[in-house]
Amino acid sequence: MNQRAYALDALRGYAIITMVLSATIAFGILPAWMYHAQEPPPSHVFNPALPGLTWVDLVFPFFLFAMGAAFPFSIGKRIERGENQIRLVWDAVKRGLQLTFFAIFIQHFYPYVLSSPQDARSWGLALLAFALLFPMFMRIPLKMPAWAHIGIKLLAYLLAFVLMITVKYAEGRTWSLGFSNIIILLLANMAVFGSILYILTRKNRWARIAVLIVFMAISLSAGTEGSWAQAVFNFTPFPWMYKFSYLKYLFIVVPGSIAGEYLMEWMIRRSKEVALPVVSDRRLSVPFLILTIGLIIINLYFLESRLLVANLIVTASFLTVGCYLLKDAKSNYQKLWKDLFYAGSYLLILGLCFESYEGGIKKDPSTYSYYFVTSGLAFMALLALNILCDFYGYVRSTKFLVMSGQNPMIAYAAGDLLIMPVASLLGITPLLSYFSVNPWLGFLRGVIITAIAVLVTMFFTRIKWFWRT
Repeated sequence: MNQRAYALDALRGYAIITMVLSATIAFGILPAWMYHAQEPPPSHVFNPALPGLTWVDLVFPFFLFAMGAAFPFSIGKRIERGENQIRLVWDAVKRGLQLTFFAIFIQHFYPYVLSSPQDARSWGLALLAFALLFPMFMRIPLKMPAWAHIGIKLLAYLLAFVLMITVKYAEGRTWSLGFSNIIILLLANMAVFGSILYILTRKNRWARIAVLIVFMAISLSAGTEGSWAQAVFNFTPFPWMYKFSYLKYLFIVVPGSIAGEYLMEWMIRRSKEVALPVVSDRRLSVPFLILTIGLIIINLYFLESRLLVANLIVTASFLTVGCYLLKDAKSNYQKLWKDLFYAGSYLLILGLCFESYEGGIKKDPSTYSYYFVTSGLAFMALLALNILCDFYGYVRSTKFLVMSGQNPMIAYAAGDLLIMPVASLLGITPLLSYFSVNPWLGFLRGVIITAIAVLVTMFFTRIKWFWRT
């Protein structure tokens, strides 16, 4: 079975592209829904009491969901080949350690960390850091013995570490293990604990869900002073790398792993059938594109506007229509859409039931409503992308999503460590100030930088230079 689930690559690509876009649009001049709900313009001061949900708040959970959905493909296939579980657990730990180093390294070499104001030295060091990431995270495309590949990788890590501890930083800062990119650090924790959980529960989804309930119980009980749950919650041998609170994102990764299993089951069925999609598939495809994309837009609008009753009524209506259309699902595609839609519907309704708990839906500190709502919407996004990428086969129009999703680490790092340093050295960066005149230009700024990052990522993907952990 050599087919790919392009919808999964596209979902990962959408997440990483919008992550770059949200970080590069002009601050202070766009509408509040163009930023994190808890960091409204113009000051962007973090307000933990402010509930709401914007498209920016979906970026990270969609990426986590895609990470979980990849487990059945990356881990499941290795188990089917007979690989030892201990080896798989070790590889998961190793992957987490590599991602942790990646989080620490890139954070130390952002130009604004190296000097203030930024100068040619900081831009040059950022470019050097970007170059060092290639031998660290890709296999050199040259014929050489395995020990040579390992030696090059270890040498690159050593050079990166020496550079990190010897370079001079801005404002008297010194290098620190605790100074890392929190997004990548959270992904590192999910790579370890999410992978291990999947390895141990691959054949039992209910066991996977049961573990989540235990995590929820410990988290809710941790507020009781002197309890063992509080001791477990606060325990960390390496606070710069792990905290129990990071495990809360398993509430997004685990549903993602179930979605990945649905995709895997669909692909196995597809590999055994020779018939083309049935007529009823085409009749349902457009309504479900409207339903799934509509559900995402509706929940973003109503949750950010705090029209909670209206959101519940409209969402429930859309879900009822979708469940009715799929009640007699028979074809391979319809079975997949039914699995994805039913799971997403349950999580979305569950999240809306939790909405008033913890002061409303919030990304930070993240609430249970946030986990369930975003997981439900991720199921809907995956369904929509399956229709576009896999059912209709819109390969060319979605190639920028798919190729970015296949090489997300480069897409994430290219903006700060390659594009902006090059633009600064060429004297182009000062021109970006002209894009802060009005909201349209402020958004265009982000689009331009993001488009360049996508083109860079597509180039390296095309020549098969992948960063992998």
